[in-house]
Amino acid sequence: MSLARTARLSRGVTHATGAIVSIVLLIWTLLPIYNIIRVSMQAKEEVLSTSVVPLEPTLIAFQTVYNQSYWLLKSFWRQMGNSFYIGVTVALLTLTIGTLTSFVIGRMRIRSGWMLTNAALLTYTIPMSFLAIPFYSIMGKYGLTNNPIAVIAVEVTFATPYAIFIFQQYGASIPMELDEAARIDGASPPQIFFRVYLPLMAPALVAIGTYALLLSWNEYLYAFLLLSGGNVVTVPVALGKFLAGDEAPWNLLMAAAIIYAIPPLIIYYAFRRKMTGGLTMGGVKG
Repeated sequence: MSLARTARLSRGVTHATGAIVSIVLLIWTLLPIYNIIRVSMQAKEEVLSTSVVPLEPTLIAFQTVYNQSYWLLKSFWRQMGNSFYIGVTVALLTLTIGTLTSFVIGRMRIRSGWMLTNAALLTYTIPMSFLAIPFYSIMGKYGLTNNPIAVIAVEVTFATPYAIFIFQQYGASIPMELDEAARIDGASPPQIFFRVYLPLMAPALVAIGTYALLLSWNEYLYAFLLLSGGNVVTVPVALGKFLAGDEAPWNLLMAAAIIYAIPPLIIYYAFRRKMTGGLTMGGVKG
């Protein structure tokens, strides 16, 4: 067998193996999503059937969620508003703290600034779940239980160290000569921050803002601990109550989950290119 034929055979086997692995991973990824959609389009009596496709597809579950005509969904849109409020606030605070910190450390060149960055990253050595009880105790002492501010404070605490790290790495690719030129023209540090630093950091801002929003959007543990009831509950906590009863309406649960997943999907696909640029260019220093 010639070397050229052996090489072609080897490439063919490699491509075939790659295709098989890709198909398996694709099925593994899409199967749970398909099952969520399938159950949401079934009637309550059909949910436990062994059929892999809905026998009589219906959108009654989505209509029920939209109209809040089930007792566990009577405040669904208020809960969506709570999730939006917490997510947007966490994103804005994370961006504010992260950009200001990275600007002071990286552009103002304060002494031992690297120690602040490393100390912030050390927080990730402790799993979030381990800090649940201490956070609950702290928020209780300050009277912030059952208050969205408690969840916002927790999420900002966990999102900010990563934001500072990314902003610092990305900011390193911005030439310092731009700051020096602005100073020569009489610009003050706040003017450099708003007119030079922030515009050039736009990809990283989009990436970190989306990350912080999605982090708080998907939060369940701390929202469950700190928002026990009333009008401040978020959608993940409310959906968890579906499983507390003896008989869970799975079609309604899946329909509500799909509706809740639509906003982050839209946000992600709207900014996915800028997110990729913001997260990858941070590792390249100019």
